[in-house]
Amino acid sequence: MTLCGRFALPTVMLLASAGLTACSEENTYVPPPPPKVEVALPLKQSVTPFLEATGNTSAVNTATLLARVPGFIQEIDYKDGDTLKAGARAFLIEPEPYQLALQQSQAGLASAQAASKVSAAELKRQQELLQQKVVAPSSADQASAAADADAAKVQQSQVDVKQAELNLSYTEVKAPFDGIVTARQVSQGQYVGAGSPTTLATIVQLDPIHVDFMVSEQDVLGIRAGMAKRGITEQELRKVPVEIGLQTETGFPHKGMLDYVAPEVTSSTGTLAVRAVFPNADRGLLPGYFVRVRVPLGDRPDTLLVPDRAIGTDQGGRYVLIANKDNVVEQRPVEIGQLVGQLRVVTAGVSPEDKVLTDGLMKAVPGQKIEPELKTLEAVAADGSAQ
Repeated sequence: MTLCGRFALPTVMLLASAGLTACSEENTYVPPPPPKVEVALPLKQSVTPFLEATGNTSAVNTATLLARVPGFIQEIDYKDGDTLKAGARAFLIEPEPYQLALQQSQAGLASAQAASKVSAAELKRQQELLQQKVVAPSSADQASAAADADAAKVQQSQVDVKQAELNLSYTEVKAPFDGIVTARQVSQGQYVGAGSPTTLATIVQLDPIHVDFMVSEQDVLGIRAGMAKRGITEQELRKVPVEIGLQTETGFPHKGMLDYVAPEVTSSTGTLAVRAVFPNADRGLLPGYFVRVRVPLGDRPDTLLVPDRAIGTDQGGRYVLIANKDNVVEQRPVEIGQLVGQLRVVTAGVSPEDKVLTDGLMKAVPGQKIEPELKTLEAVAADGSAQ
């Protein structure tokens, strides 16, 4: 027997025995490691709460330019869409008939004043003769009545002059304030003002401009409570800043001030009418625009914020996922407030020590363990802008 043959059989038997031993061992399940999920502690900082609403822009002043006296349009002194200063003439109605009427009334006043002067002198003479007992008392009474009548004619003539001056002034239709004049409604040479005033054009003031919006009764109660807490009086309401943004704009770039608050809540709608005023030198705002409005209500310190993406919603309301001390996921119901940048105010449901799941939420299941990766939330400005 060769050496190879001497050891072949034991070797085969040994390998077979090892194979049987391996097959007899049971397979055991090794669970996968907990998923890695980003968590963060709520950010604590001062936040400016805002009252948000929608509103519309409206002109501070709008006036219809009318022909208040009849006549032919002699001049049109502007081009459609021009800006006119207060007192600038827009239309001229033929003034000559009214100039003549003024001269006539002035002549009548001069005549009345002359007659009154004569009757006053006659009254003086009659009173002197009466003292000398040269004339009867009736003569003095007649002179007194004539003097009174002539004095009344002077007063009437003075009124006629003022009316004639007023009618003459109406022939110049002027801008009552700085504004843009719309397209004219009449043509040069057209007869206007016959029977009733004729609309000539409209002038609109664009700088400043108003924004009108409504506040709910609940918000009104909250604002009044906040005012009382901060010591703000009703007279100081006009100092409250207001911000607006157009639908095509990001954020609220236009800054104004509160201008008017209605004295009562409308019972049918449960809302309060509010108005703000904004500078508009560049005419970027036009009457009739739909705008987003927000009113800052004062800073609130130590407010808790979490990423808005961390907020979930189910039938029970809003919630966040929390990693407890054992790194087991818990679902926590929360109450939320406004959005500040990419962070959401949480008014109830979390504490500053809670580890809130902020990313990888699809890998987290309530009741199961995770491997948290702690991240730090970046602070934002109180009004939501980046710092």
